[in-house]
Amino acid sequence: MTSPDTGGDREKVVTKLTSTLRQDLKVRAALHGLDMQDAVEAGITAWRGLGAALPSVDTGDAESYSTFLPSGLWDGFRADCKKRGISLTQGIAQAVTLWLADNPVPEVKRPAIVRRIVVCNQKGGVGKTAITAGLGEALAEDPAALVPVRVSKHFAALLDTGEGRTDPLALEDLPGLGQRVLLVDFDPQGHLTKQLGQEPLPMNGDSLTNHMAGEGKGDLRELVVTVDEDRFGGRLHLLPACTDAFLLDVRLASVRAREAALERALRAVESDYDVILIDCPPSLGLSMDAASYYGRRRTNEVAGNSGVLIVVQAEDSSADAYGLLTSQIEDMRGDLALDIDYLGLVVNHYDARRGYIATSSLQSWMDIKDPRVVGVIGDLKEQKEAVRAKRPLLAYAPRCEQSVALRALAREISK
Repeated sequence: MTSPDTGGDREKVVTKLTSTLRQDLKVRAALHGLDMQDAVEAGITAWRGLGAALPSVDTGDAESYSTFLPSGLWDGFRADCKKRGISLTQGIAQAVTLWLADNPVPEVKRPAIVRRIVVCNQKGGVGKTAITAGLGEALAEDPAALVPVRVSKHFAALLDTGEGRTDPLALEDLPGLGQRVLLVDFDPQGHLTKQLGQEPLPMNGDSLTNHMAGEGKGDLRELVVTVDEDRFGGRLHLLPACTDAFLLDVRLASVRAREAALERALRAVESDYDVILIDCPPSLGLSMDAASYYGRRRTNEVAGNSGVLIVVQAEDSSADAYGLLTSQIEDMRGDLALDIDYLGLVVNHYDARRGYIATSSLQSWMDIKDPRVVGVIGDLKEQKEAVRAKRPLLAYAPRCEQSVALRALAREISK
């Protein structure tokens, strides 16, 4: 059945399509940046050009499906189906199947130089660990599946809703980013390790601290574990913490070129990943120097590929801590002539219902501009529930407000 499309030269077509083909078509069209109707048009055009019917497709559970096609295309397709002795339902199934075969899932774009994202703030309790984990999860999601994302242009709406969240309808389904991600728990407290359901490394074994001190007992790869959730497809890994990191600053004091110690240790695994995220301790010691140095811009690396991501809260004490941290980073920049890029500010645990302090503080962060606010993450229950369940947030509650915002953050700093 057809009906005219008053908005242009297309006509509405009502046919039948299986739920599996419809979902595959929706995802694949999005991956290629196409409207579904354009993909169907291309499939029908290619099918008609073959001059013969393709192998039969199972259409047993086909349901009503409508789309818009150029005027006249459906009539020609109907005539071809009749000539080939097949139903319209079978014909459209073959056309969509043909388009899917001709348009496979695009390869994920890999960075020329591994991205190194240093998540930091010397103030404890701002949620660095949750941001590190959530950002890594968002970067690693399935590139052949669609996930809900809220784009960054809606940040400003937080100042107007009075509810601590943006319009729930302002979402867009986008493909997962499909990056190979290593999360490094650089905090001796081991919150990232425990949050993801893993155990800290034993004190009498090998650790990142040993490798940074030049006393590694084996291959660093042997310490890495996979975050075992289907939606990450084996792309999300963790280098667990060890409580020996409490002694890291003392051990680094006697290490040659100690600011490069983290880079020397992680160089062995860099080729395995697209992105490495460092969950820093709440400290301004030598370990923070090593993390900042690791995030510096390398030779031939484009600006903004790597750098520091600062997590703050919408309250006054975060501003004081931010000043201390940026002073240390600026000192490193000047003393060692380094290019250390600020990837942005993430305002975490935001809830406008806390009143003027929260809203005015958020506005103050947004007024800074350099570094700019790249994410606003609400203070909602799902994150706490995921920590209790020892599961990644984006696997525990993939459609919650925090998951949606973390995906937006991943895309904002990947531009």
